Amino acid sequence: MAEPDPQLRPFEDRHDRVQPIHSIQVLRALAAFMVAVHHVQPDAAIVAMHAGLSFTRSDVLPWMAGVDIFFVVSGFIMVHASQDLFGRRGAGWSFLKRRLARIVPLYWAMTTLFLLVGFAVPAVLNSGAPSLGQVLASYLFWPAVSTQGLVQPVYSLGWTLNYEMLFYVLFAAGLLLPARWTLPAVGLVLALLVGADSLHGPLPLPFAFWGQPIVLEFAAGMGIAVLRRKGLRLHGALRVAVAAAGVAVLLVAAQMPGADGGWSAVLWRGGAALLLVLAAACGRERAVPAALPVRALAAVGDASYALYLVHPFVIRGLREVMLRAGLASPVLYIALALGGAVLAAVLLYRCFERPATRLLRRWLGG
Repeated sequence: MAEPDPQLRPFEDRHDRVQPIHSIQVLRALAAFMVAVHHVQPDAAIVAMHAGLSFTRSDVLPWMAGVDIFFVVSGFIMVHASQDLFGRRGAGWSFLKRRLARIVPLYWAMTTLFLLVGFAVPAVLNSGAPSLGQVLASYLFWPAVSTQGLVQPVYSLGWTLNYEMLFYVLFAAGLLLPARWTLPAVGLVLALLVGADSLHGPLPLPFAFWGQPIVLEFAAGMGIAVLRRKGLRLHGALRVAVAAAGVAVLLVAAQMPGADGGWSAVLWRGGAALLLVLAAACGRERAVPAALPVRALAAVGDASYALYLVHPFVIRGLREVMLRAGLASPVLYIALALGGAVLAAVLLYRCFERPATRLLRRWLGG
């Protein structure tokens, strides 16, 4: 195993000790839960149909805005947690190793599980079997057209990770530059990708995928991190007002036709995410949150990546169990599915994700 650069190790140690911001962890938990609420409702409608009941989905919020929140949070966290790496020799590779160790094990495990289930029960794929090229592209985070004609990996939730990996590679490359150029360079490349596709598109893959406006949300998160580092703090009523404004924008976006794609999604959902992350990131933080609900949500926030990836398995599996058991109550199903997804995520995080991340980091020498 390669030994870490001794000149870099002290900075990596301080990087490890960056304290999490509990309000950001709470926001991550809520974002993952929003995505789960979006996905549980079609299955609840099937449960209701089998019972001869009516079911009307709730769209009081644009639930997939959880992804926009994740992207803004990701931009913020990369800057906040990597501040000691800026301008350091070997920082780019160190950063990329950490992100690979964090993202790869669980995503590869969930992709493999999906493929195994799909090959055992082909009906769950809802499409033809993927080709070898599509499978490889999925494992390599490379945008490719699926059997359904969409640019998404075999395990469709991984489309967000294809964007995340683009951002990580750009950020790692930016760390090779002098510290003052890192963030402007990353933001400029993201803007150029979006501008090229918007003005001269559609571009060929993968640039057509990478050039979607949603990638600008990473830049928004980086901007919030810069404001925090410069000392911006929102206190008391102002912090509450900024968070309330973010929720209000989401409520309006849920009622706006066409607010769920392209530039409209970035302006509405991304704008709301920016306000929510700003309120969460730039407030006064206690070393340990006092309120039990905050501590509980922060713990779910630690497992938010697991919650994002595992909830479809719980939702679909529980649906089949309830239908076979004759428990066709959509309300009960939603409660059990969401609660089960959170429980599965916490267990998966503690028993697999965290140990696997540590193991891979040691193997990579990071």
